Amino acid sequence: MTNLRNHNVPNMMIIRRTLLGAMIALALMAALPGAAYAQSPTDARSFIEATAQSAIATMADKQLSRNDRDDRFRALFVSAFDIPEIGRFVLSRHWRTATPEQQHEFLTLFEEITVLTWARRFQDYDDERLETLEATKSGERDWMVSSRIVKREGPPNPVQWRIRQGTDGAFRITDIIAEGVSMAITLRSDYASTMQANGGRIDTLLATMRTKLDQLRAAG
Repeated sequence: MTNLRNHNVPNMMIIRRTLLGAMIALALMAALPGAAYAQSPTDARSFIEATAQSAIATMADKQLSRNDRDDRFRALFVSAFDIPEIGRFVLSRHWRTATPEQQHEFLTLFEEITVLTWARRFQDYDDERLETLEATKSGERDWMVSSRIVKREGPPNPVQWRIRQGTDGAFRITDIIAEGVSMAITLRSDYASTMQANGGRIDTLLATMRTKLDQLRAAG
């Protein structure tokens, strides 16, 4: 069960130095009430830019309590990410063998663990800023938005965002790629290792996730 010890979000030893500023963006793609269906790269880039400002404003508000910060992070995260799509991808073949009740609980636990894990890392924010570069179409409804995290010192770190539009025109994040490493693929590998160690038992995985969530909440 060790793979969930730090929730590997994703393989933080590899990604954290690049995504320290991008932790903003893991919470950031959400403030807009639903963009019009993208007809050009400008629409996709504008979505990133506008929502980044909202996330940065939240992080810069030093008067927020821990609970308020968690609540705002949760609202941003749920609105920004396509959690069902990511969850299905992360569990891979095990998603198909899980019952509807297990699927629902997995998504609920996955969301809450990720929210609290990343919210705790917000305190590491040190005035990094996100600059968008270009957006390219990737399939019928997907866009890849290139950006970079600009820090006080050192070279900027490249980060790519895969965003998808639903039929309502709203954007959702489905993956983040930093230093060539995909968040979604890394998470799938981590959860696959945990499932293999559990003999492929969904119930055991869920029990491990419940324990991890209790630990995060207790750490406050």
